[in-house]
Amino acid sequence: MSNWTDAILFGFGLVAFVLGVSSIIMGFIAQPAAQESAMKSRVEYGFFGVSGVVLFLLFWYALSVS
Repeated sequence: MSNWTDAILFGFGLVAFVLGVSSIIMGFIAQPAAQESAMKSRVEYGFFGVSGVVLFLLFWYALSVS
């Protein structure tokens, strides 16, 4: 019962990792109908993917330090 913070950090880290990796995969797979928005959607998916992976690394570091 004393490791609630570790469990919560692990849960947030896992969610951030899954969302980050799925956003990166969607950046490669998604084919929008309009050609002008293709690059825009890839940049958005890439940004959210990298942000998710960075958050995962931050939570992982917080777990390893505590």
